[in-house]
Amino acid sequence: MSSTPVPLNGHSPLHAVQVLGRGSSGSGAHVRSLADGLVARGVQVTVCAPHAAEHAYDFTGAGAHFVPAPPRTDPVTVAALRAACAAADLVHAHGIRAAVRASLALGGERTPLVVTWHTKAHVEGARAHLVRLMERRAARAATVLLGTSSDLVVRARRRGARDARLAPLAVPAPRTPSPDGDMGDMEECDRGRHKVRAELGAVDRPLLLTVGRLERWQGHTRLLDAARAWSALEPQPLLVLAGEGPERALLQRRITAEGLPVRLLGRREDVPALLAAADVAVLPSRWEARALFAQEALRAGVPLVATAVGGVPELVADAAELVPYGDVQALAGAVTRLLADPERQAQLAAAGRAQALTWPTEDDTVAQVLSVYDELAEP
Repeated sequence: MSSTPVPLNGHSPLHAVQVLGRGSSGSGAHVRSLADGLVARGVQVTVCAPHAAEHAYDFTGAGAHFVPAPPRTDPVTVAALRAACAAADLVHAHGIRAAVRASLALGGERTPLVVTWHTKAHVEGARAHLVRLMERRAARAATVLLGTSSDLVVRARRRGARDARLAPLAVPAPRTPSPDGDMGDMEECDRGRHKVRAELGAVDRPLLLTVGRLERWQGHTRLLDAARAWSALEPQPLLVLAGEGPERALLQRRITAEGLPVRLLGRREDVPALLAAADVAVLPSRWEARALFAQEALRAGVPLVATAVGGVPELVADAAELVPYGDVQALAGAVTRLLADPERQAQLAAAGRAQALTWPTEDDTVAQVLSVYDELAEP
């Protein structure tokens, strides 16, 4: 990555405004990575986001100008966003709600609008109709729409996008000892693994891990059904769920009432350490784009069992065991077979690390986005 600012097209530096919603689903980390790379390439970057996102991702630390922008569409917020975008060469909105706000702010201006569609909302009833209207508004307002998975690109075209392209995003690699690290690093990794397993109560039993918000669409109810099926194994596997969300109380009641070998860990900041301690990672979601947990598991060489939904198959290829969403028997069977087959575990661990090497790097992601900017900025 170049550290010397270079104006594009021989003109003054490009000014790109990044519009962010709440910064969830990896969009905040992506905008921070994008700001780092764009500023290093001579692009002037302004980030419009809530104060909480600036606190979490430190956009100003990347050299961007920060403008507070709460995720609302009231006239005052839209006017402030319009002022921030007034001198921009282009505006890049991250997420459907941010795209709608950006389109309102731009109004009839000819400023190009790039939209990155990171994920989709999981809502039903009247809210689902509202989300469809927002998706249509965002898709039709975008000069170029970048979908993080192929099914999102198809969805965008169905919603009326003029130019929808696949743009898988990079996730920063975790800073943990690699299998090729020196002996000291590996010994430290082993000590950390044993410590975590002891804390979780999985010293002499298989440890299964899933990470994500405790929401209905994440498939945790089916996962508990599968846990009941494999609880008869000897030794009995322990399933741990890291994350918070509205389904926590319901899940805990089931775990307690049925005596399931499952622990809810709440929000954790040590996912790499949990993965290093795990025998198998499980992703039971109804839909995912480029699931962060799946990427983390494959990079860490942890065998993964996941549902074949959304962008998961194209993300993991043959480096994971894939099962249909909602098929409890298939999910329980895949985990049970994997626990009984160390050779298959080793194959998936190696395949996962190899698959991770095929994913775009942060530098690749910045270069792709910058090529879109350059295309739209051409006189």
